Amino acid sequence: MTGSSSASFTFILLIICTALSLAGTDLILPAVPVLPGVFSASEATAQMVLAAYVGGSALGLLLFGHLADHFDRKTLMVAALAAFAATSLAGAFAPDIAVLIGLRFLQGIAASAAPVFAPGVIRQLFSEKTAVRAIGFLGSVESLVPALVPIAGVALLAHFGWQSSFELLGAAGAIVFVLMLAIGLPREQRRSGTQGTYLQLLTGPVFMRYALSQAMTLGGVLTFVFGIPMVIVETMGGTLNDFIIVQIVSVAGFIVAANLTAKIAERFGTEEVIMAGSAMAAASAFALLAYGLSGGTNPLLVPVLFLPMGIGLGLRGPIGFYRGIVASGGNDARGSALIVFFIFMTTTLGTMAAAPVITKGLPALALVVSAIHLLSVAILCALPKVKEAPSA
Repeated sequence: MTGSSSASFTFILLIICTALSLAGTDLILPAVPVLPGVFSASEATAQMVLAAYVGGSALGLLLFGHLADHFDRKTLMVAALAAFAATSLAGAFAPDIAVLIGLRFLQGIAASAAPVFAPGVIRQLFSEKTAVRAIGFLGSVESLVPALVPIAGVALLAHFGWQSSFELLGAAGAIVFVLMLAIGLPREQRRSGTQGTYLQLLTGPVFMRYALSQAMTLGGVLTFVFGIPMVIVETMGGTLNDFIIVQIVSVAGFIVAANLTAKIAERFGTEEVIMAGSAMAAASAFALLAYGLSGGTNPLLVPVLFLPMGIGLGLRGPIGFYRGIVASGGNDARGSALIVFFIFMTTTLGTMAAAPVITKGLPALALVVSAIHLLSVAILCALPKVKEAPSA
């Protein structure tokens, strides 16, 4: 355990690393529409600039989870930040779209180090109660990045061109690289041999209880967020401003709940809060389904019905993620990697399931999302909990 000031500096550094990882998508997003004109490529090819980053991130999660057995955590983070900075700067000078896509894949791999190592470091830095609060705060930052960073991307594109977003990521990555060298991470309490395998986690019912339910709850929220703009504009007669309202309301609900969940769990119990948050998110999905099936088309009611889903995620998200890391039995890096990987996969599969029926409006989207949240609750009911330590 480090001193409080040292722990605070390390935690701030982890927040910056995580925000930088997310900015790899959100800062570049506004520049994607101009890339076909820049490189004489198709719109579909330009979209691969985004897809390659996501694909690299998914691979990187599993890769860094494995490498954690063989290399020091700080060494891996420093190497990842150096690679992120280098690939970002190289992207600004890419001679063609194919090279840019390849660089984005490598950039995505490098960006995945922070999500793998941050939860385990937080667990080591703080007590359980404080760690849950820290993860809640980290989740709040993660929810704000997609809302705020694209605005910066638009400004950079308008004033300095598409390359400026890559140059800013490269400069930021280089600065964080220096900070990581200077501040570093707390020394790991390593056991002899490896910390376990992915197979052990995948076949462990306690770990899978928290990992899959976390992925289903967050994946259900993201599936709805990815689909609702099309539903609002094409089937409800609304505008993207209505979608912005949905985002603001749900993010606000998440942030408030995520920063209160440690206190709520202290009073009512951790497992009770995890179940309540999951059930609240499911109830919100079913309320949206019922509204859609009743023929409702008022986009202003969507944020009202969606708000409990954001609150439910905020309640169970930080504490559920922490329980998943505890259930990994010291295999923190692989545990974190698998949880985030499951979130990626749930969101991807949910979005794919909703895509063919998205033109049918809110009932179709809400049905897919309801099924995902129902699975989250079912998993919590079916699989065993972490055994609580007996009270003194």
